[in-house]
Amino acid sequence: MLHRRTLISASAVAAATIALPRVFAQQAKLEKTKVSIAVGGKAAFYYLPLTISEQLGYFKAEGLEVEISDFAGGARALQAVVGGSADVCSGAYEHTINLQAKNQFFQAFVLQGRAPQIAVGVSTKNMAGYTGIQDLKGKKIGVSAPGSSTNMVANLVLSRGGLKASDVSFIGVGVAAGALTALRSGQIDAISNTDPVMTMLEQKGDVKIISDTRTLKGTEQVFGGPMPAACLYAPIDFIQKHPNTCQALANAIVRGLKWLQTAGPGDIIKTVPETYLLGDRALYLASFDKVRESIATDGLVPAEGPKTALNAIASFDTAVKADKIDLARTYTNDFAKRAKDRFKA
Repeated sequence: MLHRRTLISASAVAAATIALPRVFAQQAKLEKTKVSIAVGGKAAFYYLPLTISEQLGYFKAEGLEVEISDFAGGARALQAVVGGSADVCSGAYEHTINLQAKNQFFQAFVLQGRAPQIAVGVSTKNMAGYTGIQDLKGKKIGVSAPGSSTNMVANLVLSRGGLKASDVSFIGVGVAAGALTALRSGQIDAISNTDPVMTMLEQKGDVKIISDTRTLKGTEQVFGGPMPAACLYAPIDFIQKHPNTCQALANAIVRGLKWLQTAGPGDIIKTVPETYLLGDRALYLASFDKVRESIATDGLVPAEGPKTALNAIASFDTAVKADKIDLARTYTNDFAKRAKDRFKA
């Protein structure tokens, strides 16, 4: 059955490729054909739609030459865009809120994930006697990079347990092999990270999960509503100056999301780089099964999502004043809607 699904997907990709010249010919002229995208931890399932769209040639099909620069975490990827060395960030939606609180206006224009896919776990070796959040006081917590989405979720978990971010030490460990090593070697006492890292640690008995947003139900329990996660976002002035380019980027991502809706395990394995598997194909696929429902289906930010994100951040970050944030300026669904209409079956 798996072999048959793979053949069907391959045929569909081939058919789509044949039609590319015709599709591209109908597009509006791109203001910018070379686009640099910064991402924090490209190997994580959190950014799987980006990888799929790149690997299957969907950006090229839109007339784009995309250069993707990979950083240790979302905060560093964001710095690249703020600093001008990248045009667009593939990162967590909540960064648009944090930026607006600093009077910097960025906007998400296509969603990749409808749940953060982040789990928090304590080391079964360093914290064998763990009983509750208070036990984390004075401990070292590994995150992809300080200030990233993994850090945000850890802060939220700590605050609900009566601790402040200053009560612990955050250590950047990335989202790949380095994160596994840091936890297993005892360099950190707990970890907030994405899959496949968390499933690999969990299944080997290295961590005890204490908070989980890898499913829609888990996200609802942690955040109290839908929580938009990975997206493409950029400075609002970039989007205003390059609407056709942003539309092309959104088209590629939405097309990747559509492919993921019917892709089988074999399709995923064949498409992602070998290094993403972290040496364990079976566990990688087990991780994919766990997070599959959290991948966005159409690129649209859910109506209640931005408010959920704002409430979560404002609950522990005093620099973010909920009544001062204009959520309408943090995202737009215009590009994703057009892309969705274009790729309707």
